[in-house]
Amino acid sequence: MSGIHISHCVCLRTSFASLIEQARRAGWSLGTLIHETGCGAQCGLCRPYLRRMLQTGETVFVELLHEEAG
Repeated sequence: MSGIHISHCVCLRTSFASLIEQARRAGWSLGTLIHETGCGAQCGLCRPYLRRMLQTGETVFVELLHEEAG
C-alpha cells in the first residue's frame, strides 16, 4: 500500500486493530464502540473509518472517508 495510511483514532491514539478485537468480542455497534472507548467521540474524524471497520474488518485505510449526510 502506498500513500496515506489511516490506522488509528488520532485523538485517543488507539489502533483500529485493537478496537476491532474488542468490538467483535463484545458484539459492539458503532454507537456502543464510541460510548465504550471514546474513539469517534472527540473530533469525529475516525467515525467513518470505525463504521467501515465494523462492516468489513478493515483496520488500515488508504483512502479518505467522510461521514455521509443523512
